[in-house]
Amino acid sequence: MPTSLAPLDQLPVRVLTAEDLTACSDLSEDRGWPREEHKWNLLLTAGTGYGIDDPDGKGLIASSVVTSYGPGLATIGMVLVAERYARQGVGRRLMRHLVAEAGDTPLTLHATPNGQPLYEQLGFVHTGRAEMLSGHFTATEPAPAVPTRAATAEDLQTILRLDTEVFGLDRTHMLTRLPAFADQIRVAEEKGEITGFAAAWPNMNTHVVGPLIARDTATAQALVASLAAATDRPLRTDIDVRHESLITWLKANGLAPIAFNAVMVRSLPGLPGDWSRRFAPLTVAAG
Repeated sequence: MPTSLAPLDQLPVRVLTAEDLTACSDLSEDRGWPREEHKWNLLLTAGTGYGIDDPDGKGLIASSVVTSYGPGLATIGMVLVAERYARQGVGRRLMRHLVAEAGDTPLTLHATPNGQPLYEQLGFVHTGRAEMLSGHFTATEPAPAVPTRAATAEDLQTILRLDTEVFGLDRTHMLTRLPAFADQIRVAEEKGEITGFAAAWPNMNTHVVGPLIARDTATAQALVASLAAATDRPLRTDIDVRHESLITWLKANGLAPIAFNAVMVRSLPGLPGDWSRRFAPLTVAAG
């Protein structure tokens, strides 16, 4: 239990840096999550981390990362509170700070069932759901014969244009980090036109599939199958539940459901872009 006399709802929130990577990973482990250093490193460099130091000097007691896409949207992820400080108002203190920092910028996040009530109290509303799936891809049910290939440097500008069209906002500062972050990036191409792209990046003992942008379900299936063919690791991904056909196909190919997370927004009626071509995000950091 904490020994500090300072009220928990008044503890200072500070910006995290790359030097906090180990402390962030320790906090993940404290809550029973994987350490996820690779993902933490991306988020802390591409976004802005916020944390609360333990008044007893034992690392961080709370964390979060905000990734900005300009004035149109910012995402909140990796909202964690140390077990010894759970249910004492620390998470509320941190989230109030993030909402105040955002000002008029709309916010979105993926909420676990435990976190959703707090976010609702802070003005977030439910706008959708994502299903997390994981397992060894069996290829029991073949993918459609949509041509895919490894992405090249020459594809980057086309990928960025397609992503902006589908995501609804410019994610250049994230996607230009993807070649160094991911083990694989593949594109679907038909008649010289790139109709989708996907990446698989390492996270502990799995390869996470995301982002997954595709013209249709058949293209999404082909991209996932092509990524799976080049790894012996289990796959993990978070799929918008509206893509029922893709989810059914993934389950038929060995991926099992792990959890559902609520997609929530604040100061926004819904997420921008074209959900019908947006199958999986780059990362999910639910809290």
